[in-house]
Amino acid sequence: MAIQASWTEVITPEGSMPAWWARPESPRAAVLVLPEVFGVNGWVRSVADRLAQEGYAALAISTFWRTAPHLDVGYDDVGLAAGREHRDQVRSDQLRSDVAAAAAWLQEKHSAHGLAGRPVGCVGFCFGGHLAMIAATDPAIAATCDFYGARVSCFKPGEPQATTLDLVPEIRGRIWCFCGDQDPLMPREELEAIQGALAAVPGGRHRFVLAPGAGHGYMCEARSDFHPECSAAGWAAMLQLFAEAL
Repeated sequence: MAIQASWTEVITPEGSMPAWWARPESPRAAVLVLPEVFGVNGWVRSVADRLAQEGYAALAISTFWRTAPHLDVGYDDVGLAAGREHRDQVRSDQLRSDVAAAAAWLQEKHSAHGLAGRPVGCVGFCFGGHLAMIAATDPAIAATCDFYGARVSCFKPGEPQATTLDLVPEIRGRIWCFCGDQDPLMPREELEAIQGALAAVPGGRHRFVLAPGAGHGYMCEARSDFHPECSAAGWAAMLQLFAEAL
C-alpha cells in the first residue's frame, strides 16, 4: 500500500510536539505510537510506516519533547543513558495532556480522511509501553497494546506515591499487555501483578500475553533480544485488536 510519511508538529497547551506522521490514502483508523527511551528513532518510525501500510494512520509522538524534542539515539549504552535521563523527567499528567492533544489532532484536523470523532488506537514499547497504560485512560483511546512496559506495578512517572497499574480500572477501552517470560526488567512478581489487575476488570476485555522465550525489546529487530517468532505473533495480535476495536 502506498503511504506518505514525514515529520509534523502537534500543538499542545504547552507548546509544539514533534511527531512522525505516516498515513495511507484512505485510513481505516488512527493509531498513536509511543517510543522506547531511545526516542522516535528509525525503528519507531518504521513501526508507524508499517501500520500505515496496514491501513492505519499512525502518529509517533515525541514523549520527551519538553527536554529532548528530537531525541533519536541508538541501542547502545550511550543511547540508553541519554534516554533514561529524559525518561526520568516525564510526568504522567504531561503525558495525558500530550495524548489528548494528539488524539484531537488526529480526529479534528483529519476529518477529510474519515477520522473525525473516530476512536483511536495506541501502541507503546519499553517505556512507551508503560506510558501506553497511562494513555489508555484517555476517552478517545479504544484499544491499547502495551509491549513490555516495565515497572507499572511499582512506579508512576512524576507521582512517587502511586503506580501506573492503579489506573487499569479507569481504562474504558481495551488493553492488551505483552511481556516476555525471559525479560530481566519484569520479574515474576510484576508479571503476576499485571495479569491480576487485567483479570480483575469485569467483561474480559483486557488481555495478558506472555511471550515464551522472549526477553525485553523482543519486538525490535535492532535490539539484541529480538525474537522473530514472538515479534510476528505480537504484531498479529496487535492488528487483531485494532481490527476488532477500531
